[in-house]
Amino acid sequence: MNSSSNKVAFYLLGSKGFFTIKLFIEKYGRESISFIVVGNDKNVENDFSAEIKEIANNNSLRFFDRSEVPLEIENKFLGWSFAIGWKWIIDSKFQLIVLHDSLLPKYRGFSPLVNSLINQETKTGVTALFASSEYDKGEIIEQAILEIKYPIKIKELISRIEPLYFNIVSHIFSKIKNNVTITSKAQNEKQATYSLWLDKFDYFIDWNWSAEKIKRFVDATGSPYDNAKSILNKEIVKLLDVDVVKDVHIEIRARHIGKVLFMNDGCPTIICGQGLLSVSKLLNIRNDNLQIDFRSRFE
Repeated sequence: MNSSSNKVAFYLLGSKGFFTIKLFIEKYGRESISFIVVGNDKNVENDFSAEIKEIANNNSLRFFDRSEVPLEIENKFLGWSFAIGWKWIIDSKFQLIVLHDSLLPKYRGFSPLVNSLINQETKTGVTALFASSEYDKGEIIEQAILEIKYPIKIKELISRIEPLYFNIVSHIFSKIKNNVTITSKAQNEKQATYSLWLDKFDYFIDWNWSAEKIKRFVDATGSPYDNAKSILNKEIVKLLDVDVVKDVHIEIRARHIGKVLFMNDGCPTIICGQGLLSVSKLLNIRNDNLQIDFRSRFE
């Protein structure tokens, strides 16, 4: 597929979108960009929409909020578009390239990095693919692989994966700029898996899990997301930092899962389905002081 236009458009959301557009402008200049569409996400600490708009303003680039894109802009644009961190359907699909947080066809859908960490995947990456009518089923253009070593928090993983986004966009844009055909290959449907979106209920810990899995869950749902949660003394608490500690034999363990076993310097050690977990940092949703003792149970 070729394009007569060397200008590209961007649909951007989040830190990966901001990281990519910043380096793209530095390398290729604002004259390589036709327009930018900016998304918003209230479910993260910072969706980088303000930063993306600021860099567009500073470089005299046209930008639009997702809900305010004039139809004539999209319909008349003949160049290629990149969607990064994007969660919504884009009507103009003919020359649309989507970048996705996994090595497709695995982890199609939502929150692939979060679910990959919970599942203790040893590698993840970024896939560039052509947009399709069914999400993340388009033909694969290019992939970049990232090895994962544990323990790792989601914020660190995102920062490590951001450069892969720019590298892929840069490589593909060099082809667009030089009118080189962009090739692709079909996904193997037999290897496809799906990663689902997370709602407020999905952030609650299942204490029947092993301590190792709960540790990964806490690390995977931390900043910039809303943190792993539990019920303590009838209140919702957020667990920010936890560590797996040496297990001991618990009589009739299944009846005591979630109970505090030890208190060390104010840090509770909790009985899990398998193993023990020490909580070094937690807070309730009102940021009040928490009263925790040996009679406490996390639910």
